[in-house]
Amino acid sequence: MAKRMLSEAEGYDLLREYGVPTPGFEIVTSADAAAKAASAIGFPVVMKIISPQIVHKSDAGGVVVGISGAAEAKKAFTQIVESAIEYNPEAEIKGVIIEEMAKPGLELILGGKTDPAFGKVITFGMGGTLVELMKDVTLRILPISREEIRTMVREINAYPLIAGYRGMKPRDEDALIEIIAGVATFFEENPQVTEFDINPMRLYESGACAVDARVIVDDEYEPIVRKERTFVPPEYFTPRSVAVIGASSDPQKMGYAVLHNLLHFPGQIYPVNNKRTEVQGLKAYPTVTSIPNPVDLAVITVPAVHVPRVMQECGEKKIPLVVVITAGFKEAGEEGKVLEERMLDIARHYNIRIVGPNCLGLIIPPRGLDTTYVHESPEAGSIAFISQSGAIINTVVDWSLKQEIGFSAVFSVGNQSDLDFLDYLRFVEQDKSTKAIILYIEQLTNGREFMEVVSEVAKKKPVVAIKSGSSQKGQKAASSHTGSLSGSYEVYMEAFREAGVIPVRALRGAFEVAELCASPGGYPKGRRAIVITNAGGFAVLSSDYAEMYGLDLIDLPPEILAELNEFLPDYWSHANPLDLLGDASEKRFQQVFDVLARHSDLWDMAFVVGFPNLVLDSERLARQIINFSGKTENLVVGSLLGGECMDAGKKVLKEHQIPNFDDLEQTFKVVGRVVWQRCRAKSIGLP
Repeated sequence: MAKRMLSEAEGYDLLREYGVPTPGFEIVTSADAAAKAASAIGFPVVMKIISPQIVHKSDAGGVVVGISGAAEAKKAFTQIVESAIEYNPEAEIKGVIIEEMAKPGLELILGGKTDPAFGKVITFGMGGTLVELMKDVTLRILPISREEIRTMVREINAYPLIAGYRGMKPRDEDALIEIIAGVATFFEENPQVTEFDINPMRLYESGACAVDARVIVDDEYEPIVRKERTFVPPEYFTPRSVAVIGASSDPQKMGYAVLHNLLHFPGQIYPVNNKRTEVQGLKAYPTVTSIPNPVDLAVITVPAVHVPRVMQECGEKKIPLVVVITAGFKEAGEEGKVLEERMLDIARHYNIRIVGPNCLGLIIPPRGLDTTYVHESPEAGSIAFISQSGAIINTVVDWSLKQEIGFSAVFSVGNQSDLDFLDYLRFVEQDKSTKAIILYIEQLTNGREFMEVVSEVAKKKPVVAIKSGSSQKGQKAASSHTGSLSGSYEVYMEAFREAGVIPVRALRGAFEVAELCASPGGYPKGRRAIVITNAGGFAVLSSDYAEMYGLDLIDLPPEILAELNEFLPDYWSHANPLDLLGDASEKRFQQVFDVLARHSDLWDMAFVVGFPNLVLDSERLARQIINFSGKTENLVVGSLLGGECMDAGKKVLKEHQIPNFDDLEQTFKVVGRVVWQRCRAKSIGLP
């Protein structure tokens, strides 16, 4: 059997090798032997069923605690075995383990699982029988340092119970750190151990004890192997000539849409159609090899069965990059998988790099290149969007036109038979047009390498990620508590956080974060915030939202108050938020901004909150915000609230790349998300 659970005794023996304290124990197969062993170990003892088919022993009536005599041990043995057989008549009963009964202590859980994308992951938190109800856990992807283990321990909600709470003496945190370090080493050094629980791990004022251990082994497990990788030269994505293989004049066909979107490409376009001499007003060629000039990029839209032959022709033509829009490959079943392998073999032989297959294609708006079939090509801008869903790209591009959001690059990764997220990340990393990057991810196969690459990219440019699949519906039953507590989505979130990627849940939020990070102020340097407004109600709400989303509204020092009092009315707020009152003029805002700009070392971000009134229109306020931003290197964020009368100001801010939000809570939520991630990134060594 490839996957199996070690007996508790085997698990104890393995953990002891790595310094994990466990109870004394003995395994017995009869009631008389139970009485003898229990007496030898010393009362009180705990007795538990040993059966590979019974994972949750308590549920099966397979655990009896507090046994204080030999007669009780004999009775408990019979009771445990009978309950286990009643619970699962097919279960193989290998015996009963008798353990020294550990004294009461703080019950914790320490577990591990092998994630299919990221490998070994450990989980720590509150344990015991209510572990899945409380879900007070945290996780890390291995390897992990002792410093990070300590951070991990201190971030659970129940940490005060370890540190000492309401007169309770502190527990042995240092011993706990060493145990977790030992367990991490154990997990890394035993690749066939794919999952384990130590629950509960009882922590005392001095020392600890692993009361129960569940270790799952897969003898056929093979660690993730990195593929050999050569990144694509950047010029591959900026071709001078493009061939569309399967180009069509029929608006119902994919080849029509792709060629139509390429008509504004400033380079050479070569339609390939073996039945027509002209397609959409351009001269057509029967095969790609019949094109008389060099071709830098080919886009394939013919049916999947013909793709290997066409790839052969692209190789003979020495085309370096091919975009395969066509579906019907490995995503369609075994026959499609064979087709994809054949296509790949041909591409490797000719050193062709492939985007897709089964993808929407790629768009490089600053170059006028669009190989997709989107309804309308997006505008050029500063955000790169890399997506595992073509449908989402279609929707986002359509939405972006109304929102006046532009892109530096758009990549649909498709099946990633050759090029994958990492290749596209490396391109946008060095692309001068790209100021921020958004990823839409469904599943990765090379998680650790992804973390390495994206962490390097995130040091230069902000990376925002949406990961689908956060719901629990459809997930298989977990083999352990750890499996149910550290699902795939949670591991992705931890990977993003460790790599400096900003995780978000919604597409709109992703673009709000990206635009914020791509603005002149860039990343906030810290949590210190100032709010300037002409509305008292919004000043109060700003205080609430700042606290809710982890931003620190600074106290204004006396020297700033003195400067402001020189020109502000006597009845201004005299505090942060700075309520400049409803009659605040353009000059009043300007004077306040000038004071704050001179004291930029005291704050990290400023929120300017305005509302519709007849004293100061939105455009004039927006221009003062722009001037303010130009006088400081700190982040300046607008929040112009209201309807159409605020549109002029919003437009001016957008033209100057000053982030603006038309919902006050969303303003603080987005900035708070970025600040939280940047502060955490700094704690693990990212800039």
